[in-house]
Amino acid sequence: MINDFINKIEIANYKCLNGLNVDKFQRVNLIGGENNVGKTAFLEVCYLISSANRLNNFLFSLMMIERNRDKLNICISDDINIADILKNNTYIEIASINNIKYEVKEVNFNSLIEVTLNNTTVTIDFKDKISFEKSDKILFIDNLGFSNSEFKDIYKAAQFKDKDMQINEFLKNFNFENPKFKIIDDKPYLKTNDHGEYKQLNNFGDGVKHYISIICSLYFCEDGYLFIDEIENGIHYKLYDKLWEIILTTSREVNTQVFITTHSKECIESYNRVSGKLNIKEAMYFEMGKNKNNDNIFMRNLDNKQLEYELTHQGRYRGE
Repeated sequence: MINDFINKIEIANYKCLNGLNVDKFQRVNLIGGENNVGKTAFLEVCYLISSANRLNNFLFSLMMIERNRDKLNICISDDINIADILKNNTYIEIASINNIKYEVKEVNFNSLIEVTLNNTTVTIDFKDKISFEKSDKILFIDNLGFSNSEFKDIYKAAQFKDKDMQINEFLKNFNFENPKFKIIDDKPYLKTNDHGEYKQLNNFGDGVKHYISIICSLYFCEDGYLFIDEIENGIHYKLYDKLWEIILTTSREVNTQVFITTHSKECIESYNRVSGKLNIKEAMYFEMGKNKNNDNIFMRNLDNKQLEYELTHQGRYRGE
């Protein structure tokens, strides 16, 4: 594994997460749990950590998180006013490959953001132009999916690695006769058999697009990080096993650390079944929950045997 894979996290205060310490992260990490326990927030923290080598990369990731949360139709540009997006004061402290603190402040009726990355503090006035820069080899796949331009960029990574034919093979799992995926006029197109015609990918439903997005993203994020929120969106449960096989084997091939959230028990069962079958050691399941006594959020990791026991015993956990 690359030296700077995330291996532990300490969160002082980020949205609903406070005083959360987690370790034993692996190359592939699946996070499950009930609704409203902070799975997406935790994924966002991991995303921020991975992009915090440079201030401009961190600000871009922070902006993308807030945009995706609010589903705002905005474009990232040098002159965007981050104060319009970061309306709530937020503070975060993380320890892993990078140390991060940030806080939005009001000083003399003026909005400022104070960012500390690895012991270096910078204060930015929201009235000034802020430069954003997307991190290389890092992607966050959320419910909004990729735009056409983003899809084109990640598909290039698969083409450069001569994996475009392999993607067509993977698409046969959707019972397409002889699928062919292409980027035409900067838009993703697909035809399902030799006698059909190319149609825009959006015509085939969210599942097909999500499936291709994940596969291409793995190649794009070689020696980097991939974050997938609610991986089961639009994908039929019968395709879970093949998808997990692709994620578990390809992430090792391209040396990518992957963090994934899910609400689906079938998806968790599939992960455990496939990782056990393939004897994958660099994968871990993490369960998030709330303490009944004080409502604090906690996380615990389960290996294959522990997870199998919990899945077959109504959620009861077998300790070591």
